[in-house]
Amino acid sequence: MNNRTGILLMIAAIAAFAVQDALSRLLAGNYNTLMVVMIRYWVFAAFVITLALRRPEGLRAALRSRRPIAQALRATLLVVEICVMVYAYTLIGLINAHAVFAVCPLIVVALSGPILGEKLTWQRWATVGVGLIGVLIILRPGQGVFTWPALLPLITALFFAAYSVLTRLTARDEAFFPSFFWPAFLGAIMMTALGLPQWQSIQPQDWPIFAAYACISILSNWLLQKTYEKAEASAVQPFAYLHFVFIAGIGVAFFDESLAVPVVIGAALIIAAGLYSLWQTRPNAKASL
Repeated sequence: MNNRTGILLMIAAIAAFAVQDALSRLLAGNYNTLMVVMIRYWVFAAFVITLALRRPEGLRAALRSRRPIAQALRATLLVVEICVMVYAYTLIGLINAHAVFAVCPLIVVALSGPILGEKLTWQRWATVGVGLIGVLIILRPGQGVFTWPALLPLITALFFAAYSVLTRLTARDEAFFPSFFWPAFLGAIMMTALGLPQWQSIQPQDWPIFAAYACISILSNWLLQKTYEKAEASAVQPFAYLHFVFIAGIGVAFFDESLAVPVVIGAALIIAAGLYSLWQTRPNAKASL
């Protein structure tokens, strides 16, 4: 394991995912959201099928699963999460959407106790509470600024947290690659059924944007895969919170979005709570308590 290389790859992967989100917002502003997500899934599925065909075990091994129902549920959760999140970008913008979505790792913590049987200390429950306070600061219910679309990224955070917990559950007796393959493969099938009826003619000037969208989708997933091949997950996971930093920069620079003070304060609370929760999982942190 080379954690230094892994950290650099993680930062590059997170930057690529931020650009992918920005292109999603741009394209979904002009085309149907389901069509945009469908194209994203086509590229993702082509990527994993290519990887499967290059592996010694072949495509059949990638399709072999001990938990097909759980894998189908994971794929469904991810499809819903991505579609709702991209739609949220078009309604409330990248910055506001990701500020709320940052609470997702803390929801994973809350679900890991009852579903995975993990023992949660009072400190980790406290981080969940702090994260929820951060969400309330961002949403500001009762102050005349709350609108229903602001709930969409919170819903996607719940769906992605459930997807993440199911991923950890299936990882107990499932090889890595089938768990990587199934969401892309099944997701492409589901999104084709949903998105193809919504197909719109692509304007000539938008083809380069769709091409860039396809390329960045492949690059982001490839970088993330290489990250976990090179480094321990605990070493690189804290850098995932750079996603909000990159998104904030893109939103301000290219989409004329603004960073409202409550959003900054709320996001800072959520990220700080998430980082502390990650620190709590380290062996040396547990030993010092």
